[in-house]
Amino acid sequence: MLSGSLTFRLTEGEKVAGPGTTVVIPAGTVHDYFETDGPCEYLILLTPRLEALIAELHQTPWSDHGAVHARHASEVVVQP
Repeated sequence: MLSGSLTFRLTEGEKVAGPGTTVVIPAGTVHDYFETDGPCEYLILLTPRLEALIAELHQTPWSDHGAVHARHASEVVVQP
């Protein structure tokens, strides 16, 4: 985290990451994240597979995202 903070939602609960924090999410770990208190800046390092998935998602209509996830051995998991 460069500035601000992100809240990460993981199976075991939420964790807030502030400036100077490094967060490592192991492959296959169900998670999402959001800005905790407004704008923030962060650096993200991606594997080539994840980078390709995100690049394709950015070029694909929302209605076709399921097929993109399937092509990249990924899925969207909705948690209660």
